[in-house]
Amino acid sequence: MERRLAAILAADVVGYSRLIRADEEGTITALKALRADLIDPKIAEHHGRIVKLMGDGMLAEFASVVDAVRAAAETQQAVAEHNAELPNDKRIEFRIGINLGDVVIDGDDIHGDGVNVAARLEGLAEPGGICISAGAYEQVRDRTDLAFEDLGEQEVKNIDRPVRVWRWVAGAPPRADGPGTRERALPLPDKPSIAVLPFDNMSGDPEQEYFSDGITEDIITELSRFRSLFVIARNSSFTYKGRAANVQDIGRDLGVRYVMEGSVQRGGNQLRITAQLLDTGTGGHVWGEKYDRDLEDVFALQDEITRHVVGSIAPQVELAELERGRTLSDTNLSAYELALKAQALTYDAVRVADPNMLIQAMSLANAALELDNRSTRALWTFGMGCVFQHLYGWTDDPAVALTSAIETADHLIGINPSNARSYIVRAWAHQYRREYDLALADYRRALKLNPNLALNLFTMAWSEAIAGLAAEAREHAQMALKLSPRDTDIWLGWAYAAMELASFTESDFAEGVKWGRLAIQMHAKMPNRQVVMVAGYGHLGDIAAAKFHVNALHSFAPEFLAAVLSAKIKVFKLPSHNALLVQGLHKADL
Repeated sequence: MERRLAAILAADVVGYSRLIRADEEGTITALKALRADLIDPKIAEHHGRIVKLMGDGMLAEFASVVDAVRAAAETQQAVAEHNAELPNDKRIEFRIGINLGDVVIDGDDIHGDGVNVAARLEGLAEPGGICISAGAYEQVRDRTDLAFEDLGEQEVKNIDRPVRVWRWVAGAPPRADGPGTRERALPLPDKPSIAVLPFDNMSGDPEQEYFSDGITEDIITELSRFRSLFVIARNSSFTYKGRAANVQDIGRDLGVRYVMEGSVQRGGNQLRITAQLLDTGTGGHVWGEKYDRDLEDVFALQDEITRHVVGSIAPQVELAELERGRTLSDTNLSAYELALKAQALTYDAVRVADPNMLIQAMSLANAALELDNRSTRALWTFGMGCVFQHLYGWTDDPAVALTSAIETADHLIGINPSNARSYIVRAWAHQYRREYDLALADYRRALKLNPNLALNLFTMAWSEAIAGLAAEAREHAQMALKLSPRDTDIWLGWAYAAMELASFTESDFAEGVKWGRLAIQMHAKMPNRQVVMVAGYGHLGDIAAAKFHVNALHSFAPEFLAAVLSAKIKVFKLPSHNALLVQGLHKADL
């Protein structure tokens, strides 16, 4: 077969199905006009060839990567200007992916891995955005003034190796080493964004520089596992090494909402590491921590500190974003802002056990998906809402709610199989279906993708306790508590509940009720936590304490105790553990 090296451009319309449902004829007419007036002329101007049109998609070929990237950037800019005069529901936006690769010639068509990678890059791009491969970036980095950010290696569907991806920064000023000067701030991406500055070496010993740089690089690498975060690459962050700079200026220069900075100081065999997270919009302090350690195995210490910092920083960024989401108005919100508000409202609904608030949150998530059907935060929130509807019985058909959660999780995984959160939603749904092995398989997949994700460890420990894996439950619960000891949202209680349930299954009832009290302090309206407290106090012979939790349980789940006693609901996987629970309930005078 004939082959050649080519620059391949893949593009498709964002939210095409939504646009067609709203106005089929108008959408088709508008799309044809955009192609005729803007897109086709740009491709021709830059010596490209349209290979084929595919409904809402398009494939084009260029002999030069520079031509392909310039055509793509000018097209996106022209489409954005065209859309500026239109209402949101009438705007047609494109995602574009560009790859330099080998293609197989088949008449006027092209095939091969190079084409497949371009299509996957297009799927990673934001609405109105462009993603290019590392090979393409190497061709354009010194030949255009366009600004790109390194997104690192990404796992993409049906490609058996990670793909290094670079993102075009729309609206950015020319590069600092190119013609022109930087006059405008880089736009913030539609996800929490963070730059980790090189940690200062305060030891006065140049040989310690490797350690402070190593800590910084490890934190950047591990934070990049959090697909919900936009993390500035090492090369950009390290341009600030040894420079005094205002965090607000750094935020504008790099296009980030948060900056992390720190220092390393050695005295004898002692090492002190400080780290803090700052909001670039206000310059305000979000989080800070100090670590004092003995310097024995330097590499083990580096790994330990990295894990502690990353495990703490990611939840703090998430909490700061959720607080921001709670303050957003209800008008003129982007897909990301709607999803952020939906997630915050979901957590609030669970905290106060309000089904109407959860319905409102899921409606906001759907509104975000109307604007961007690939919004991972909106899909995550909707799937989570389905699980909570099942858990609390806030739906006429709880089984359908779990099916919806699994379908949503499958869609999430299809969009980005390296996003650990996608597997967590599916694990929850399998757990409530009593498909314990499937649930644990998804938890372990999430753990492999991101071992520092405290959310996964919190709920994985709970699942393991229910499945009778007490030792594993304790290990993962303790890891979660170390990673995110300041978690103020709804997840910290799951680690406490895991310890409660694990202790109960081993007949350590005193230890169980100790952890159960902590779990209930975090969130009282959880039926499993309350019923295990009743049984634990029953085994301990403290009938008054047991009655207190019986009354608490009746206040929000009046049928739950009867369902457990009749075996309609089984809290644990193993029959022996459920029998131990029922024995405790009978001892509590039920």
